[in-house]
Amino acid sequence: MNLLSPVSAIPGVGTKYSSKLQKLGIFSIFDLLYHLPFRYEDRSRKAPISTIQAGEIFTVEGLITSIKNEFTKSGKFIQLASITDSSGSINVIWFNQTFLVKSLKNRRVSLYGKVEFYKNKPSFFSPDYEFLDGESNIHTGRIIPVYPETAGVSSRWIRSKIFNLLQNLPDTDPWPAPDLPNWKKSLTNIHFPSSSDYELPAMNYKLRLAFDELFLLQLRAYDARVKWTKTRLAHPFKISDTDLRKFCSLLPFTLTGSQVSSISQILSDLASARPMNRLLEGDVGSGKTVVAAAAAHQAHLNGFQSIFLAPTQILAYQHFQTLTTLFKPFGIEVSLITGNSLTIKQFNNVIVGTHALLSDKNKKYLHNVGLVIIDEQHRFGVLQRRLASMLGNSPHVLTMTATPIPRSVALTMFGDLDLSLISEKPQNRIRVKTWLIPESKRTSSYTWISSQLKSTGSQMYWVCPFINQSETIQSVKSAASEFTRLKNIFPEFKIGLLHGKLKSTEKTKVINDFRSGDIQILVCTPIVEIGLDIQNASIMVIEASERFGLASLHQLRGRVGRGDLPSFCLLFTTDQKNDSRLRIMQTIDSGTELAEADLKFRGAGEIYGTAQHGIPQFKIATYNDLTLITQAKTQAETIYPGLSQYPVLQELVKTDKIAFVQPN
Repeated sequence: MNLLSPVSAIPGVGTKYSSKLQKLGIFSIFDLLYHLPFRYEDRSRKAPISTIQAGEIFTVEGLITSIKNEFTKSGKFIQLASITDSSGSINVIWFNQTFLVKSLKNRRVSLYGKVEFYKNKPSFFSPDYEFLDGESNIHTGRIIPVYPETAGVSSRWIRSKIFNLLQNLPDTDPWPAPDLPNWKKSLTNIHFPSSSDYELPAMNYKLRLAFDELFLLQLRAYDARVKWTKTRLAHPFKISDTDLRKFCSLLPFTLTGSQVSSISQILSDLASARPMNRLLEGDVGSGKTVVAAAAAHQAHLNGFQSIFLAPTQILAYQHFQTLTTLFKPFGIEVSLITGNSLTIKQFNNVIVGTHALLSDKNKKYLHNVGLVIIDEQHRFGVLQRRLASMLGNSPHVLTMTATPIPRSVALTMFGDLDLSLISEKPQNRIRVKTWLIPESKRTSSYTWISSQLKSTGSQMYWVCPFINQSETIQSVKSAASEFTRLKNIFPEFKIGLLHGKLKSTEKTKVINDFRSGDIQILVCTPIVEIGLDIQNASIMVIEASERFGLASLHQLRGRVGRGDLPSFCLLFTTDQKNDSRLRIMQTIDSGTELAEADLKFRGAGEIYGTAQHGIPQFKIATYNDLTLITQAKTQAETIYPGLSQYPVLQELVKTDKIAFVQPN
């Protein structure tokens, strides 16, 4: 056996238990070793039998001098035993475990449990036990690990298997980890800490295992980057500075310095003999689409198709409209393909679509793809991103995100990508004033909203966390109930409802009515977080704002302030006094700064939402430890050229366990 052997190779596991272990994400011996305890139980308190009193919890060691089955009045079995050490004896009682009479008689055992009175005598009730045949206790007389379990697989069972594995591990490290504790020692002390003050020394051992987790992730990312550059050759684009200047001169606005810099980096990639694999990150409203359009324009001039993938129909439609406007002066037509579209026999040079664009019925028309642009790429699964990258003949790939990403998260999520950053917003973007609104000011805020909409002729969003009222969380407002309630509060305004369960045709009608001004108040779920650009919308109301991450709130806030009107974001909350996290929204309008703050408050998984499993979820490591992430990245790049010297590590790199996720 080695670390990569299937878990079924472990004695006593076999196919029966291996199928159960798979539910815990355990497929190999390596996986089992990294199935870490979620808590510990201190069973190290030992005592002579004669000193034990009823009500106490202890570990005792001794000889089972007698054991028998007795009937209860209800017809069930009790196993009544006696354990003896040099100081005395005490009764032990188990229930309905008749096999114990044969297995425990005249055996030396260690018992752990609570002592209570039985027939006026102190007795152990259903204690955990183990035989004292070996040199070490596993389940009693020490600090024991408690593991995540599944049906038919207990912590006791897992504990035994891991303990035996640890005894047979080599002392040498399977890969270098400079200035960190030994690998075997770290695993041993995490699974089976040796003293009551284990939490303090365990920190260093956890650091080693956290490094391993990050190191493997970084090594896989680096491996992907190297393979991308070596084996996937694209057709280099001929870049025309004259055509680029013409494209920029016909834009209805002036590009920012960050946009110009990003375009330069992207065009340099397009001219290279290797396919581009770049992430374009920019805050809400920073102008990423026009940067991508400049790249698509160059692809068109070189005779290639460009496809523009968006995770939602709303965002796809928004891109379709924007690109149609941008490309009109150049005579470039844009197609739109979503799950609601009919298959067409001829695609234009620029095709915008959702994941439906990747279906077999549509892929056959993508005959000459030179550039793939994936927006809000973390909302796509790894499988879909790879599928997109295989379209055409080794196309260039540009991924984009408006979701603010802390540096530590970017290093782990996008280690295989080059990065371009749009760090500034267009000069005409208005800063959105943000206020926290407690329940005591709700009624007065309604009056202010009504006055604002009437005086400016503007529109607004009203965002609720749920579509329908939750049975368990009655206090949180839903879009459906608010839609009905707000009709009575604002009878003078036309109110619309938008959420993910509407049919595509219904969504399109609501959005078009809102865009044309026929709807003044759009009650919706966070479905509008990306993709809507309504110049006349100046107010964003978010119900139960304490339920959102700062990054999501910032994305929603970015839906307003896109025109010339003063714009506002009202965060309704029932916990304004205690939620220091929300108060940050009133003073910070930088998405990156908010994401860094949210990382400290909530963690990366919550920043991006529980449905987005493309975000690596760590067992030990955290995104807060930028130093360790950087150390792991450096070590991965250092060791990669000599990876063949570490066969186990080489095989682990091939194992890509990042979960897939369907677009939402």
